[in-house]
Amino acid sequence: MSNINGSEYASVINQSKTNGLTNNLKSMDNSVATDDEMMDACKEFEAYMIEQVYKQMEKTIMKSDDEEDQYEEYFGDMRIQEFAKSASEQGTFGLAQQLYEAMKTQSQAIDPSTL
Repeated sequence: MSNINGSEYASVINQSKTNGLTNNLKSMDNSVATDDEMMDACKEFEAYMIEQVYKQMEKTIMKSDDEEDQYEEYFGDMRIQEFAKSASEQGTFGLAQQLYEAMKTQSQAIDPSTL
């Protein structure tokens, strides 16, 4: 823990989330996704978007140098991730549902046998 600071941790976490989203999308390209898989991917994307918006909003808050603490930054990222995941699961924002409906419409319009 002493060798990694909060921004490096955030970078590693963001990269792993991006890779996870990319893998989910690639696996969906090669097969017909079930409704649950599509909704899970949409919720994961919504949680990622909420997390990024929240982090950008947090950057606008002025802080004194005394308030900067590597542990606070580390656990702050975890707090934000849990908030975003919880908000996505509750359907508070509705982005996941809209994405799901759009994906469902697109998947019905495309005949898998022609691909």
